[in-house]
Amino acid sequence: MNTLDTIGLTPDERARVTLVDHPMVQHKVGILRDEQTGTKQFRDLVRELALFEGYEATRDFPLEPVQVKTPLEVTACQRIAGKKVAIIPILRAGLGMVDGILDLIPAARVGHVGMYRDPETHEPHEYYCKLPPDVKHRTCLIVDPMLATGGSATAAIKYLRDAGVADIRLLVLVAAPEGIKTVLEFDPDVRLFTCALDRELNESAYILPGLGDAGDRIFGTK
Repeated sequence: MNTLDTIGLTPDERARVTLVDHPMVQHKVGILRDEQTGTKQFRDLVRELALFEGYEATRDFPLEPVQVKTPLEVTACQRIAGKKVAIIPILRAGLGMVDGILDLIPAARVGHVGMYRDPETHEPHEYYCKLPPDVKHRTCLIVDPMLATGGSATAAIKYLRDAGVADIRLLVLVAAPEGIKTVLEFDPDVRLFTCALDRELNESAYILPGLGDAGDRIFGTK
């Protein structure tokens, strides 16, 4: 299996990628890959992994001091300082990660970007986009379980940049080296988080070893 140090990233690109490799994440990714894992368990795992990843993607959020009155006395605590967040799932598989991030950040707004992949060219085509009206003032977490060619991710990033968003973070569960390099080369500021770095893409642009079609497995379709 590849590592981030073996896929030809520049030092700047390497600094913008976080591999979330906590033991519980690795355990859950293994169950996610298993073809015997049913729809409900698969859906639950996607939500749980999104929550784990959300912790890492928000690790650098600034804090500010606040006074809190406990049942016994007033004490100094910390709270997030002024960060507004938008979760942007790439339809349809990205929807499976939304609730996991909302478990962590209940006040986040949710936008949607709809993409479909041309079966011949593997190029993405947008068919729907709806963003919060103040999206340019928010940290945007793009979520999609799979990062294969990077086409859908770069299209979503471009859409958000055109809308004025400055802070974009891409959260995926499984990534191919080709997709990682495409995304990082496309945008010099985007940050990328993944729970697994897979070997390669096959001739049909599916990730190997992968976990199959994430959308079909989340929603029980074929």
